[in-house]
Amino acid sequence: MKHKKCPIEVPEGTTEVLLHACCAPCSSAIVEWMTGNGIRPTIFYFNPNIVPLEEYEIRKNESKRHAESLGLTWIDGDYDHEEWLGCVSGLESEPERGRRCEQCFAFRLLAAARKAHELQLRVFTTTLASSRWKSLEQISRAGLWAQQQVEGTLFWAQNWRKGGLYERRNQLLHEFNFYNQQYCGCEFSMKH
Repeated sequence: MKHKKCPIEVPEGTTEVLLHACCAPCSSAIVEWMTGNGIRPTIFYFNPNIVPLEEYEIRKNESKRHAESLGLTWIDGDYDHEEWLGCVSGLESEPERGRRCEQCFAFRLLAAARKAHELQLRVFTTTLASSRWKSLEQISRAGLWAQQQVEGTLFWAQNWRKGGLYERRNQLLHEFNFYNQQYCGCEFSMKH
């Protein structure tokens, strides 16, 4: 599928990227755009914020199914919900788009930066920036912070909602018959 002229600025020389994926629906249009524009994403599924474990497994399996159907490398990050809880400790009562969310993004994007470095991929980005429920500013700050922590990496801060990608996401959701969750994943988001 051809997209409208998309306002996406690709970091110079980028042909491979580590894509932190929160779920298959959010990554689908981004992956399609990347592969259609000569960029090969390696999918990194790292989401220890998701509960219950059954929900995590469903989302993980959908992400893996999608990547494998396209012949892409898919990597399962460690699921350590207790470590994630420690990361957001004291921020449990924060509202959505509050400090807890930014801390969560930083935690997950630091793992993505480290994985990119380990795989010798300079550029990393995230599907979190495709959700209309998340703050792009928080995601960008978290990604740039992670970039600063891991030498040799570059965070590709991109609004993945633009250029028809959000609409295409919704089409691909039905084409692939993806499971579509109704909350970000953490127990605190369900309460707000």
